[in-house]
Amino acid sequence: MKNLNLFIELTRLKRPIGYMLLFWPCAWGLTLAYDFSKNLNDYFFYLLLFFLGSVLMRSAGCIVNDILDKEFDKKVSRTKNRPIASGKISIKLALTYVFFLCFIALLVLLNFNTFTIILALCSMPLAFSYPLMKRYTYWPQLFLGITFNYGLILGWVCITNEIELVPIILYMGAIFWTLGFDTIYGYQDIKDDEIIGVKSTSIKFKTNPKLFLIICYSIFIISLITIGLFMNFSSIFYICLSIPILHLFLYQIYNFNFKDSKNSLKIFKTNGLLGAIVLFNILIGKI
Repeated sequence: MKNLNLFIELTRLKRPIGYMLLFWPCAWGLTLAYDFSKNLNDYFFYLLLFFLGSVLMRSAGCIVNDILDKEFDKKVSRTKNRPIASGKISIKLALTYVFFLCFIALLVLLNFNTFTIILALCSMPLAFSYPLMKRYTYWPQLFLGITFNYGLILGWVCITNEIELVPIILYMGAIFWTLGFDTIYGYQDIKDDEIIGVKSTSIKFKTNPKLFLIICYSIFIISLITIGLFMNFSSIFYICLSIPILHLFLYQIYNFNFKDSKNSLKIFKTNGLLGAIVLFNILIGKI
């Protein structure tokens, strides 16, 4: 039980926000491409596969992140007790977990078409090199956005077997969504990060973070409107877009207090709900 609890702590399985933020873009891409006049069993089967893949790859990514950030984590109050940083789990055992999780994820991936498999395998270097970015650039959140939303392309390709403009437009917008919410998340550790020399958009835009968030979230909303036009969505789609707009601008940005770490985490977590709202909007548009 002790080892199981350490494994759960290591992979953040008790914190579903991480893998849900990875899952929602997959669901968006799948839903955009799927023909709902056909059997829905395939749709829900692919949703399940993407959910399992999100949990597995996010868990593996957390372990790799903790291995690479071991020395940094020791110096940050929020992360110093993580299993690897505190020495509760050895790096050798942690790597064993990574290979196991990736193997199970590969078994899940093999259920997709060949093009989806190839594209997914091409994303592996992105997934495991992200933790290094904070050492070299103030834009690690941008790199995370590129990585975390890659599933949107996979969701589209697993149905159409080709890449088109619509998923690329939403993918670009979703990158800015991630750029925004992960900047909010970064304000939890900004004081420690500045001391130890870790870079982030939270630090880069600390004098006026709300303006930066407005830009990021505006681009995301514009991408949603654009794909609605390309897909000839019904007018109800644009009416329902008022919900994510109000959430992003009137709830998240208005209530965001970058000086309060608890507030940053609270605002960040609401993006899990936003992902579900956007999926609902896409479904409404398709009907």
